[in-house]
Amino acid sequence: MKKTNLLPYLEAAFAASVWGASFIATKVALRDVSPVTVVWLRFGMGLLVLGAAVALRKQFALPKKNEWGYFALLGFLGITFHQWLQSNALETSEAGTTAWIVATTPVFMALLGWLILKEGLNLVKIFGILLAFVGVLLVVSDGNPASIRIGKFGAPGDSLILVSAVNWAVVSTLSRRGLKTNEPALFVFYMMTFGWLFTSVLAIAGGNFVEVPRLTFDGWLGITFLGVFCSGLAYIAWYDALQALTTASTGVFLYIEPLIAMVVAFFVLGEPITVAALAGGGIILLGVWLVNKT
Repeated sequence: MKKTNLLPYLEAAFAASVWGASFIATKVALRDVSPVTVVWLRFGMGLLVLGAAVALRKQFALPKKNEWGYFALLGFLGITFHQWLQSNALETSEAGTTAWIVATTPVFMALLGWLILKEGLNLVKIFGILLAFVGVLLVVSDGNPASIRIGKFGAPGDSLILVSAVNWAVVSTLSRRGLKTNEPALFVFYMMTFGWLFTSVLAIAGGNFVEVPRLTFDGWLGITFLGVFCSGLAYIAWYDALQALTTASTGVFLYIEPLIAMVVAFFVLGEPITVAALAGGGIILLGVWLVNKT
């Protein structure tokens, strides 16, 4: 009997778990410094980890002439803008709520595929999309959707998180081309390099460097976890798993991300685990599963 290689499954589980805890680490770091400083330090560390991985695997090569603008766009959207949205949102949004909203990203990817790539949407997928949005309403309203009205969508940061989910769907759609012609670790390294450079411009313009000495032990712990694990090791593990497993098999592990976030937020931040969050989160995951169902 052929022995199953557990390593890719463990790598996928590791990446999803780490990304789930990233929302909590960001909130911890935000107690000491501003969102731009968190993003700048995080991806500076992540670049070092990814750069070392690319060098050790002897995969390094400069982008092709026609790819510089492409990677600059991905770096701005996928790193600078995306992380600015999430870090600013987490100043007011609960980590658990944030993770549930982010879990809807595949729904927006399906909608973009339908609008831009002319990919089909059957009745099951449409029902899944509607179901996921019902789940989001339950989560952000704490079980009282009637409280949501024009100009008010949960906490102030919840709207930014919803925008970040749409933005990541755009980035994922744009990434398809580059991943076909580049090694995954190198691809992410390119994107992260440009994103970090754009964030550095923001940090210089805003004088955010002076905030670094304000970081406490807990703040540095949060930043280091975000940089080394979330922006470095998790990306490497995730793409290693993708190369060994099917996309569907790997993608299943993303379902544990919001669950990890909710549990870690309970123990680290004291965020309550409510019936509304569990019910809404379950509806979101069911909707996302239906959208991804072939």
